[in-house]
Amino acid sequence: MAFVLTIVLCNCVSPSNWIGKNTPESPTPTVSESPSPSPTPSPTPTPSPTPSPSPSPSPTPSPTPSPTPTPTPTPSPTKPPKDSKGRTIVYGAVGQPENLEPGNISDRESLVVQKQIYNRLVEYKLGTIELEPGLATDWQASRNSRVWTFKLRQGVKFHDGTDFDAQAVKFNVERWWDPENKYGYRDKDRKYQIWADLFGGFKGNSKSLLQQIVIKDKYTIQFVLKQPLSIFPAMIGSGYFGIASPTAIKKAGSKYGRESSLAVGTGPFKFKEWRNGKEIILEKSPNYWKPNLPKAEKVIVRFIPDIGKRLTMLKSGEIDFTSDLVPKQLENLVGEANLKSIFRPSFNVGYLSLNTNYKPLAKQKVRIAIALGINQQKIVEKNWQGLGESDAHFTPPLLDWSESSNFGSYKYDPQLAKQLLREAGYPKGFDLELWYMKIFRPYYPDPKAIAQGIADDLGKIGIKVSLKTKPWKDYLKDRQKSPGFQGFILGWTGEYGDPDNFYYSHFGPNATADLGRWKNNQILRLLETGRKTQDKDARARIYRQVDQILFEQAVRIPIVHSQPLLGKRANIQGWKPSPLGSESFETVDKT
Repeated sequence: MAFVLTIVLCNCVSPSNWIGKNTPESPTPTVSESPSPSPTPSPTPTPSPTPSPSPSPSPTPSPTPSPTPTPTPTPSPTKPPKDSKGRTIVYGAVGQPENLEPGNISDRESLVVQKQIYNRLVEYKLGTIELEPGLATDWQASRNSRVWTFKLRQGVKFHDGTDFDAQAVKFNVERWWDPENKYGYRDKDRKYQIWADLFGGFKGNSKSLLQQIVIKDKYTIQFVLKQPLSIFPAMIGSGYFGIASPTAIKKAGSKYGRESSLAVGTGPFKFKEWRNGKEIILEKSPNYWKPNLPKAEKVIVRFIPDIGKRLTMLKSGEIDFTSDLVPKQLENLVGEANLKSIFRPSFNVGYLSLNTNYKPLAKQKVRIAIALGINQQKIVEKNWQGLGESDAHFTPPLLDWSESSNFGSYKYDPQLAKQLLREAGYPKGFDLELWYMKIFRPYYPDPKAIAQGIADDLGKIGIKVSLKTKPWKDYLKDRQKSPGFQGFILGWTGEYGDPDNFYYSHFGPNATADLGRWKNNQILRLLETGRKTQDKDARARIYRQVDQILFEQAVRIPIVHSQPLLGKRANIQGWKPSPLGSESFETVDKT
């Protein structure tokens, strides 16, 4: 049954004065912590920003929350084609992985390598956020989405010869979920925090979404949940949850997935060697269950943190393809006959967070003034050079089915911003510490320059900004500690193809410590309803309301949805970058 939830807001700043679109579906009510001010003049609306003219991938279909794919028989493994000639492809990675143990990582460097070694129950089609069968050929939800039944692919073996079956799946999931599992090696600093982050907690925790794992037969497994979760397949298909060989884990013990040990999955490539600080070598799996894949005989993942050096090595042919280049390097790729630029489909958001623990930022009018006082389009044009677009939606363009059509962007309007500051009690502005990270991220190619652009704009409306920074790990940790940062820039690349991942991770029950524990009960109710609802149209209506509320509250102000730049040699074929940030190299070949 479809849900229609109605937002009732009162005493607000009227968004009609500051939205970047003047064709709302319906009148938008008003919100404010203080009595309604005298009417503010309404400047001429500007249209939503036009997407950048840069090359962009074809639109990707959005995933349905409860897919029911047609069962796919497991094809017989095929021998390597006779013309493969031992081809080796070399990928230039940003850095060294933390480890190669599924469920125990959060860094993208680990995900990139794990994508080659492991398969997941559910996969994402190359280059898209559309679900497809992986180690499961079919999955079905009970009527209330509390019980998910997965039919598993038969005839698949791990690289060490161990059979893949329901017992292997249960073994892996219980390691992540159960703190008492003896093969979890939590006494050896294994944490599996990503499982708790996505699924509410570990076994024994009242907030854990998983209640029980049931093996129905050798190739059928059920996950019994404590509450409905329509997006369970999308979540379990996240790159974190590759299925590893139980035999290999028992053999390696707490060293599994470390550079001195081994990593064994069912994926297209087998782990061969980890040369600490230098590279990881993978070899083609001769018994891979997908016919005629992988294309390459060997993959070398070389660790090259320096972004300039990676481009130089790409030009010289020392590496064949790489990611995490910055927009200003595009001209270097375009000008080289042997190089090609590739663009990862945009599935991220770079944003400015405002901590409501800081007195001025507790006022909604101040936060809106900040949003209106930043010339986002100019900042994006300058720093992303055509590889980014600015709008006020927290979710990226691939999830536009869930976005409100009542607005497009925060209009740049410094005069209205000053007026709102006066009405909020800050006619002369105030001091603000703005924090930025020291390192490049796919959504922020030059954090310091971007922060400086924001500071310059805010200075024009009377807000005196001082820039602050610290090392990346401290930055992530300290922003959560009370009193936290007053303002900071950060971003997010989606982990699974659903708006829930963007909203629940940033505005859910445990997600707002860095906003001064800001809380909106209506958003919390909507997010929980969205998780329980299977019908996509009903979910779209729910998330459009979330989008509208966040636009009006302006606690995390979207700055950009970037299109990350990647590069390859012209003779590399079949590389399809994933919106989720890491992809299988099974189709990559060198001609």
